[in-house]
Amino acid sequence: MTQSYRQPPGGPPPAPAAYPFFPPPAVKRRRGCLALSCLFLIFVPLACLGTVLLVYFVIPPRPLDIVILGLDARQGGDRTARTDSVMILNITPGSLDVSLLSIPRDVYIRVPGYGEQPINTINRLAELETPNSGPALVKASLTESFGVGIDRYVRLDFDAFVELIDAVGGVTIDVPKRIVDYEFPTHDGGTIQIEFEPGRQTMDGERALQYVRTRHQDDDYQRAGRQQQVVDALIRKLMSPRQVVNWPRALYILQSRVDTDLSVWDMLEVGPALILGWSGRDARVLNREDLIGMAAGYWVPNYDALRPWIAERFD
Repeated sequence: MTQSYRQPPGGPPPAPAAYPFFPPPAVKRRRGCLALSCLFLIFVPLACLGTVLLVYFVIPPRPLDIVILGLDARQGGDRTARTDSVMILNITPGSLDVSLLSIPRDVYIRVPGYGEQPINTINRLAELETPNSGPALVKASLTESFGVGIDRYVRLDFDAFVELIDAVGGVTIDVPKRIVDYEFPTHDGGTIQIEFEPGRQTMDGERALQYVRTRHQDDDYQRAGRQQQVVDALIRKLMSPRQVVNWPRALYILQSRVDTDLSVWDMLEVGPALILGWSGRDARVLNREDLIGMAAGYWVPNYDALRPWIAERFD
């Protein structure tokens, strides 16, 4: 008897799938290669950065002492101007220490070949005698007076300062008290009245320049403190990742409008330490208790009292 085939209920069995449940080996290999490429792109730069940082801390660059000179002038061509501000900055990569010392403009220090002179006149004395020699005489004077071996200098005028502040979109300053100056000097030789109310406020370059220059309501010592306050705000602004779009403009101003003997290599060496150590910096402004009044009517640093503090923080 011939047995007849009966189709099972529900129709014929389904045809086998074109591919099994898991993707074929070729697709798996492509996806694996893509994943490995992504990991490579992520971890290799991190490994390189980690190696650089390890070398940086194991064999750190040498400390650098830099004098920052703010010229009392507009237009970078006039280098015979007096200095409106003088700061000494130390960056020590090995310990991430940053120190900043401001010397008010009317303080007298020892100047090789000239005796005791106001610190704000040293640049002018040298430039009038030999062009472009101002920073060298300032360095030599600071070494003779404080025992600090100044390695580099940065010299900028009012216009460069204004442009640098504007390049980062201004700086935010917490003004501690109301300031009124009825005779603030203008660049054309006149005077105007300026006012600052207390509290946090954003200042553009011109406004920040007024803030660091005014002194008629108080004195040079408080003005030097305001200068440090603006430098702090500027560096913090530049350190912000959101400022990356403004870094090229700021770098251009530093390269084209600022006179300095800092090399690109110097900046690469001490830049990380400046960024990492800035928030914990040791900052000081020479004040009246740091000075000795002379019979001739001027003030000189109390070197004996200051030397231990300076020797600990500057090379």
